[in-house]
Amino acid sequence: MIDPPGSSRHEEPLDTTVRIETPEHVELRLRLAGPWRRGMAYLVDGLLRLLLLMLMLVVLGASGSVAGLDEASTGVMLLVVFAVEWGYYVLLETLWNGQTPGKRLLGLRTVKDGGYPLGFLDSVLRNVVRAADWLPVGGCVGLVASSLDPRFRRLGDMVAGTVVISEERGALQQPVRLHPPPTADELAGLPHRIPLSGDERAAIERFARRLGTITPAREAELAELVAPRIARRVGMRALDPARFLALVHLRATAPAGERAP
Repeated sequence: MIDPPGSSRHEEPLDTTVRIETPEHVELRLRLAGPWRRGMAYLVDGLLRLLLLMLMLVVLGASGSVAGLDEASTGVMLLVVFAVEWGYYVLLETLWNGQTPGKRLLGLRTVKDGGYPLGFLDSVLRNVVRAADWLPVGGCVGLVASSLDPRFRRLGDMVAGTVVISEERGALQQPVRLHPPPTADELAGLPHRIPLSGDERAAIERFARRLGTITPAREAELAELVAPRIARRVGMRALDPARFLALVHLRATAPAGERAP
């Protein structure tokens, strides 16, 4: 098993990425959301909750449900406040797979700490404990807890077994482009099928996507970790290890009908 080039353990982003192995032995890398981005998402959701609450009170007032200041009208208003304050998060996180409008805007999502989707009971539990996070005032307890916890969890996350992650949008959508483009002779020298393990595919793709973003010396250093091994396997010599790996990636990811030179 090999580590993807450029992802040696001393280069892993500190306190922002966590590795999780599922019971199916699938390794997930989750980028954790820090207190600042979570706070911005909470601010957006807070504004939306305030607008929703005002709208519901206006509707109730117009219908006469809260006319006057008797106990019944006060009870109705308290029920409305409770429904908006707690139902907002539970309903949206359940329907939107761990997201609220604020989290979606900031590219965040709440998941179980094993990488699994958030469930209804999980959302209920983490939001019920949210009241404790706001003690004594201004969310001080939640802020301190998330700042000290290695996974930036507030008390509600710890109790419910959840984490908030930052989703990378479109990071793998663009195809890898090789400059200069591969020549016919280069493609002709590669086998139509290159035997690669899942780890090797991930390593080579990660490396190919970093081409041009790191120094040539670093590219050569990383490529030397993998290229000679792949070259020997297919009976070739990797005179330019970095370009060889890029060509292997293009051949391995090309549609079946386009692999023949």
